[in-house]
Amino acid sequence: MERREFLQIAVAGGSALAAAGLSSCAGLTVGSRTTAGGSAAAPFALGESTLSELQADMQSGKRTARSITELYLDRIEKIDGRGPSLKSVIEVNPDAARIADRLDQERRQGLVRGPMHGIPVLIKDNIGTADRMTTTAGSLALQGCIPARDSFVARQLRNAGAVLLGKTNLSEWANFRSTRSSSGWSGRGGQTRNPYALDRNPSGSSSGSAVAVSANLCAAAIGTETDGSIVSPSSANGIVGIKPTVGLISRSGIIPISHRQDTAGPMARTVRDAAILLGVLTGIDPRDPETSASKGKAYPDYTKFLDPHGLTGARIGVARGFFGFHDRVDKVMEDALAVMKDLGAVLVDPADIATTRMYDNADLEALLYEFKADLNQYLAALDKDAAVHSLQELIEFNEANKDREMPYFGQELFHLTLKKGDLSSPEYVKALERVRRLARDEGMDATLNKHQLDALVAPTEGPAWLTDWINGDHCMGGSSSAAAKAGYPSITVPAGFIHGLPVGLSFFSRAFSEPLLIKLAYAFEQATKHRRPPQFLPHAPVA
Repeated sequence: MERREFLQIAVAGGSALAAAGLSSCAGLTVGSRTTAGGSAAAPFALGESTLSELQADMQSGKRTARSITELYLDRIEKIDGRGPSLKSVIEVNPDAARIADRLDQERRQGLVRGPMHGIPVLIKDNIGTADRMTTTAGSLALQGCIPARDSFVARQLRNAGAVLLGKTNLSEWANFRSTRSSSGWSGRGGQTRNPYALDRNPSGSSSGSAVAVSANLCAAAIGTETDGSIVSPSSANGIVGIKPTVGLISRSGIIPISHRQDTAGPMARTVRDAAILLGVLTGIDPRDPETSASKGKAYPDYTKFLDPHGLTGARIGVARGFFGFHDRVDKVMEDALAVMKDLGAVLVDPADIATTRMYDNADLEALLYEFKADLNQYLAALDKDAAVHSLQELIEFNEANKDREMPYFGQELFHLTLKKGDLSSPEYVKALERVRRLARDEGMDATLNKHQLDALVAPTEGPAWLTDWINGDHCMGGSSSAAAKAGYPSITVPAGFIHGLPVGLSFFSRAFSEPLLIKLAYAFEQATKHRRPPQFLPHAPVA
């Protein structure tokens, strides 16, 4: 989640939160095991195989779900646990091979559940699974915790025939613990590393999911986002990420930050693969009332919206307010805009959101209230043997284990959250109204309507920064907040490289406009093909 950006705005604005000591960024300097690519960059048997290619291999008998699963498990052990030591996978599923065997048996019996049948998928370690894997949000306080039942996302994946390969590392508590945190670091999993340059940060909080997909440790992965946590690491690691409309995918069984903004979403190497995975995850869930809004607006198959000519005639607004933080990023974006224009898009330039930055303080205020209410509810429902059952107990646990949980940064956001009241507090109600009005009605909706736009486009984020445990993340800019705070969808797709580091471009638009965004992103992807696998270099190849 891109909290670091709006915290920076709050500080610059001299708000009361700034007076409380909030700063903007967070990070780490990786010292050990910074090795060159070596065998990690050697050819991998599955290469950059897509979901369709893996299905074709299984259908022809060339491979089985078991053999594919074993190849990915072996690569995780060699690349993630050793070699470059990416630390993107926090735990492998001890039952993965057994699950794959069962799915192979189904295939032999003529039962193929769909495009995900037998496909190994990694999921973020805040997504609950009722199996032999734990669900911890990267925190030692929840080590050993196993939910009584699957999250909706895990259940949908199992029903679709996916092999749950393991859990991915993340920015602990989805990066809502400290104002000076390091994206991709957790007490349980350590520091995830960017596979393009090992001393660079993977961005967060779905760091492990992005790195694992980019490094070909799985066929695809699931991340979660409150603000930037899917699209930002996808951009920094050269993959496609879809942050859906809030309510398109159920959040039941996922460790929360905000019921207003949280969502899970697919992360993959191609738009097609992300679209396939998105269709599997949708559905109405009584445990998450927000999903009722998706009735008649969700699709089990989003691949029907893939159109190489999808940009022809599309009215795209250039959100210039999100440009200008890095001259090389601007150059990549100008090249991308030229491609869109050549493909027949009508560019409206500029098409800025007038309310951007007008509600950052209100958004943070609302998040603090929501985090307290939502997390306390989640923790209270844990098994009686869990180490913590409330935010207060979590704070106390971290203090008692500060050498392992807080060696680099603290828990200032936890302390701020603890001071807040409940969701009936007038301060919360006022902040919520301001955010919703300025983010939606007077924000994105007003901009899209004013210029009669299909979507807006902007740089997702800058190139990966050096990981820095002392000062925290060195973020420069990005565009995730516009869609995130409105609860609207966005999709990021690789747009180019800066000194060997990937940079993504985001399309975002109205609620439940995923079909349109997939069409636009696919057309751009097919025309440019910017995705290229990482080489696990120790440093970025700066000329």
